[in-house]
Amino acid sequence: MSIQEFDFAILNWIQNHLQCAALDWIVPKITVLGNAGVFWIIAALVCLAVPKWRKCGVSMALALIMGLLVGNLFLKLLVARDRPCWIAPLDPMLIPIPKDYSFPSCHTLSGMAASVSLLHYYKKAGIAAVALAVTIALTRLYLYVHFPTDVLVGGLLGTLIAIAACAVNDRALWGKLGKLGELGIRNEE
Repeated sequence: MSIQEFDFAILNWIQNHLQCAALDWIVPKITVLGNAGVFWIIAALVCLAVPKWRKCGVSMALALIMGLLVGNLFLKLLVARDRPCWIAPLDPMLIPIPKDYSFPSCHTLSGMAASVSLLHYYKKAGIAAVALAVTIALTRLYLYVHFPTDVLVGGLLGTLIAIAACAVNDRALWGKLGKLGELGIRNEE
């Protein structure tokens, strides 16, 4: 069995066993939270605006930028994987069919990049954010716009990027570059 056959088996299982009117109504509303990473960008901007959350906001913003570069501007174009809904569209589709490539899921990548960054600094808020990111990721499968491997790789990449962003932020930006305080950038814990 090929990876694509395995992916389609999971997607078809979801459609055959989980599809219902209630999920058809709510899932498109949840997935919108991940569109263009806007929810996560707003969360990062809020953190950047509040002095005691600023360090977290820097990591979130850095992770989102790195995710954009790696996911959207490099991997999607390099791999150029068709979406499941391009190959075998559902009738009806619950959302407009996306026009960009499928791999990796950037809804998932951006969600995990931002939420794992938040988790690094604020455990309770981070757990809630990771739960939201995972929920958004699962909507992409229900909506038939991503393969499970797109979502899995997006989640792993987002997590690794968040870890890297937090490490760079903690060590380089805040630890060794003490002059940031002179620029008005402080971490007031």
